[in-house]
Amino acid sequence: MYALILAGGMGSRLGLGEKALVTVRDVPMIRRVADAFVQAGCDVVAVLSPRTPYTRNWCRANGIFHYVAEGRGYMEDIIEAVTALEISSPVFTCGTDLPLLSADIVKDLMDRYTACGMDALSTWVPMALAEEHGYQPPCIGMVSGIEACPVGINILRGDMIASPQEEERVLVADARLACHVNTKNALEIAERLISQSRRPS
Repeated sequence: MYALILAGGMGSRLGLGEKALVTVRDVPMIRRVADAFVQAGCDVVAVLSPRTPYTRNWCRANGIFHYVAEGRGYMEDIIEAVTALEISSPVFTCGTDLPLLSADIVKDLMDRYTACGMDALSTWVPMALAEEHGYQPPCIGMVSGIEACPVGINILRGDMIASPQEEERVLVADARLACHVNTKNALEIAERLISQSRRPS
């Protein structure tokens, strides 16, 4: 399965330059997200924009296949990339701001997508968990009777990319997905969690 990593934004709320290249424990977030998908067996494509020249250079230097979209908007860039790359199969879409993403999460979402039988899948975390980890979500919804927010990992049908798709909302109560770095506070929390995970037990 392809995984489109949306890396065309400037991360204005974070205020640390091109968002994809912001480091968490000395590793750019785009590297952490790309590695999770590669380790899960996905073919990674970084979707960039004219606003992210340094990320483009980084992708070239690190052998990350990339596509430069026009930068008209998040969904518009996804549609453009899927169409240009002629992807007709289901495809992951994900931002670069989930530095704790791991292959086991990606594989679990793949399995849930296969089992649900729907056109699309969106990933949500409980709102309380998101607030605990400094995530300021763009929207809130109800999933399985729980107030939740989307984390930006989706699976969409490539052959229907420009059309409405029926989606399965998946609620995942996992701190690694709640740690969505779009503020400096969330970045500090991410760095702390990674440091804790590396401590010997």
